Amino acid sequence: MVSEIGPGLLVLVGLHESDTDSDADYICRKVLNMRLFTNESTGRGWDQNVMQRNYEVLLVSQFTLYGVLKGNKPDFHVAMPPQKAKPFYESLVDKFRKSYRPDAIKDGVFGAMMKVNLVNDGPVTMQLDSSQSSKSTNEETGKTIN
Repeated sequence: MVSEIGPGLLVLVGLHESDTDSDADYICRKVLNMRLFTNESTGRGWDQNVMQRNYEVLLVSQFTLYGVLKGNKPDFHVAMPPQKAKPFYESLVDKFRKSYRPDAIKDGVFGAMMKVNLVNDGPVTMQLDSSQSSKSTNEETGKTIN
């Protein structure tokens, strides 16, 4: 076992070849501040973020999020190349640790074949994509996560 978390968020991180540090800043801010959880004291849904609940975050690099089919074969040409993606992903993990409790941020092994088990309590799946957010708002751009 490489990593595990209790209640919290499993974040599948896809890195696009054009991603920058501002993308990483955006995704870190959005993931940590998304109000996905019920406020147990008021019963109000969609009211608290992962930090307010003192939950954990598991980050998993997932280049296949940028896969497209060319015929019947997957093509990952728009995903960030591994030699650039590994340090970028490591810096993203570091941003999360500096922005929240370092012990609450876990990650997998970059580029490794992994078996990821998930108990989807809800279930809620959100997708953040920097290219879509920059077209609709003036916010900084961000990564794709599921």
